[in-house]
Amino acid sequence: MYTYLTEFMVLLGVIGFSYSALQRPDFDDTSSPAFFNRSWMAGIPDSWLLSEVTMPGTHNTMALYGGAFAECQSWNLTSQLHAGVRFLDIRVRHFRGNLTIHHGVAYQLTHFGHVLEDVADFLRHYPSETVLMRLKEEFSETYNIYGAVVKYIHRHAHWDLLWHSRLMPTLGEVRGKIIVLQDFPGPDLGMRYASLNIADEWKVPTLLHVEEKWQSVHEHLEAAQVGNRTQIFLTYTSGAGLFAYSNAIAQRINARLYTYLSAKVGQNQRFGIITMDFPAAPLVQLIIDFNSEGSPSEQSQNPETQSV
Repeated sequence: MYTYLTEFMVLLGVIGFSYSALQRPDFDDTSSPAFFNRSWMAGIPDSWLLSEVTMPGTHNTMALYGGAFAECQSWNLTSQLHAGVRFLDIRVRHFRGNLTIHHGVAYQLTHFGHVLEDVADFLRHYPSETVLMRLKEEFSETYNIYGAVVKYIHRHAHWDLLWHSRLMPTLGEVRGKIIVLQDFPGPDLGMRYASLNIADEWKVPTLLHVEEKWQSVHEHLEAAQVGNRTQIFLTYTSGAGLFAYSNAIAQRINARLYTYLSAKVGQNQRFGIITMDFPAAPLVQLIIDFNSEGSPSEQSQNPETQSV
């Protein structure tokens, strides 16, 4: 009876994650990446639009604490940046002018100032890079975080570190800068998060629904390859539910993603931002390598690259 109950719970995802940390090519819930990729954007021409770059990102970037229901990553922010992650998903709770980092109710033992300091320090050492930062309010409903965000920027970074425009920049224009993808009301700090083409089907009730989740990811990655080259495509591979923790979902979705991308190697495709829970360094590298064959838009305009 106990054996059958255990198998049922694993199927639901309640205990569908390993008790010991794993480090596979597609999934890593250890504390440190297998290798780093600190300055991969240096190899991309300045003339590329940011929307033409394929880049790895993390969902709920700072969610390292709070147990299986809350944890989405195992690498700290510095390790993520050094591994090659260039899209950050930052959630702040606004309380009495303070911006603490949360994943739902779970406080992540840090605040927005530390995030800014870590990113600024990284960009100071690696000025060829740019970091996109989705910023939204979480576990508070003030709808008025703009003033606090500006205060934190002046206190923990500097105003010129940000890209201050809604326009799609070239990579050369934003090297060494943070691009805030603003997911809250107020005057412009950067680009509007809603201007991206986004797929975020995050509700995965049980592990029986993993295939549905993967289909939504697959469809959006396929769309990114042929979509508007002047718009950023953002695909969340992450998901969770009451009976399917993010770790268990990531183990299964990341494996499918790795297989899918491996089959696309050499095809010079643009996928936009691929945002993950518990990514592994080889998977991050695989995503980055799609930038190595030249701009997809330039290839599509070059008659020598067209099939006869």
